[in-house]
Amino acid sequence: MLLWFLLPLILLSRHEAGKIIGGKEARPHSYPYMAYLLIQSPERLSSCGGFLVREDFVMTAAHCWGSSINVTLGAHNIQRRERTQQRITVLRAIRHPDYDPQNIVNDIMLLQLKRRIRQNHVVRPVALPQAGESLKPGTLCTVAGWGRVSLNRRTDVLQEVQLRVQRSQKCSNRFSFYTSQTQICVGNPRERKSAFRGDSGGPLVCNNVAQGIVSYGDTNGIPPAVFTRIESFLPWVKTILRRFKPQRSE
Repeated sequence: MLLWFLLPLILLSRHEAGKIIGGKEARPHSYPYMAYLLIQSPERLSSCGGFLVREDFVMTAAHCWGSSINVTLGAHNIQRRERTQQRITVLRAIRHPDYDPQNIVNDIMLLQLKRRIRQNHVVRPVALPQAGESLKPGTLCTVAGWGRVSLNRRTDVLQEVQLRVQRSQKCSNRFSFYTSQTQICVGNPRERKSAFRGDSGGPLVCNNVAQGIVSYGDTNGIPPAVFTRIESFLPWVKTILRRFKPQRSE
């Protein structure tokens, strides 16, 4: 099965972005932790989502790595220079040491920003889960992003969709390398609602806590999709955040 993880959102003459499948336009700045990542790699220019977890750190998927990454916070329309936007270069991209691009496991990365953001009502971090916190099937969560609505439709404004956590079996039946220990199965197969290409790295937020990271799914955008389970990586995340002291603000 071909996965949209393997089909990154490539940016051509303009910064292409699209929307989540089956979602709607988000109320501007209602997700103050959302980050838009513009990624330069030797082969292409592409984009991902991400989310602010500390005043100088953004969390995203490891497969969103590039030789240089620019982060935009406080954005609604990523094609405009909105007054609320804060654009910051990434100082250090730290992929999980056990990230495996072949089997798409441990798909988590922390981005240290060159400076601390100016925290305000449109730019602020999201909470991370507590150790041992379980996410039960049926939980209603929200995903936001600037990813595609289909292979040939896009928009520039932030989209949102509500998705339910599924039993792990629904993903293990479809994806040969799904593992419930470090991944979450999200999205009802009976509903045409899902994250899609370009949404990678964005957060799955349940009860105001970021529980997952958009990782991969079916190339046609048919749910469920697979999210990295943040709770499984808390020791690594805390180690990295302790190691690197907050950068100076402007």
